[in-house]
Amino acid sequence: MAFLLMIGLISFVFGCSSENVATGSKKKTENVTIRIGIQQSLGPLLLAKEKGWFEKEFEKEGVKVKWTEFQSGPPHFEAMASNNLDFGAVGNSPVISAQAANIDFKEISKSSDGLKGDAILIPKGSKIKDLKDLKGKKIAVAKGSSGFNFLYEALQHAGLKASDVEMIQLQPDEAQAAFETRKVDAWAIWEPYISYETIKNKAKVLADGETLHVYSPGFVIARSGFTKEHPDLTVQFLKVYEKARRWQNEHFDEAVSIYAEAKKLDKEVVAQALRNNPALNEPITDDIIKAQQKTADFQYSQKVIKTKIDTSKVVDNQFIKKALQELKKEGEEKNG
Repeated sequence: MAFLLMIGLISFVFGCSSENVATGSKKKTENVTIRIGIQQSLGPLLLAKEKGWFEKEFEKEGVKVKWTEFQSGPPHFEAMASNNLDFGAVGNSPVISAQAANIDFKEISKSSDGLKGDAILIPKGSKIKDLKDLKGKKIAVAKGSSGFNFLYEALQHAGLKASDVEMIQLQPDEAQAAFETRKVDAWAIWEPYISYETIKNKAKVLADGETLHVYSPGFVIARSGFTKEHPDLTVQFLKVYEKARRWQNEHFDEAVSIYAEAKKLDKEVVAQALRNNPALNEPITDDIIKAQQKTADFQYSQKVIKTKIDTSKVVDNQFIKKALQELKKEGEEKNG
């Protein structure tokens, strides 16, 4: 009898523990809102937003989704630093500045290689013929953005210093107006602005990452506090992102139409922008880390950042690896 009583007591205790774990797991996502940052760029985040895929997926967990639009990468990190943003997709320079500023975040996947994602534009009819001609000229650029870093790289390539040009620090909407009204001589910017200006206004690409052999990779970023508290939701976020990326590739023309409608752009502009900067969602390789380190060291030498950093410290590939593994397994089960 005592033995049976003990077995019953053990079963009761473990039964309660299991129930508490399950309840705790459920409660863990109750009242959770995932805050996602999005820029003007075209890609899986925008597609998933337009389709409502994040909302649909996270609703199963009782999780809400909130979107915030930003003009460039640095404001993403300002929001993360104040605990007001959980995820976003940004270029290579903002993550370096954020790491140097000790903002607590992780790069959780590579979203693009960026060889043609950033460029220096000059207007139609400009007398500027090469990078050396930028000396003494006014150049629009968003401080701390991937375009900002690319401009520094381009100037170095031409044997120029930052002090040799007049940098006019403007966010993209202001910079576009300044560029089109010739209040600046050049513009360091990214897609889809590059495609828009070259197609619609016959602007010329003076240099891009491909011509200078400079990587300007993009990253999906996450607030470290969120990834620690909700690792499963972080994986789920990347799975939805990946599904959107694959859908874009498999339904390219339809994706172009969705983006064109969402951003009020011509389909020709959208298609070129997507081809110039193909969307990725994969682990961050050693080559990309080395490229980032080179960029960080360069920025430190130019006093763009004041702290020397190790760019590998913000890389966390565990979530993208798990997301891709789970999607592969789900695909195998579905097919067979």
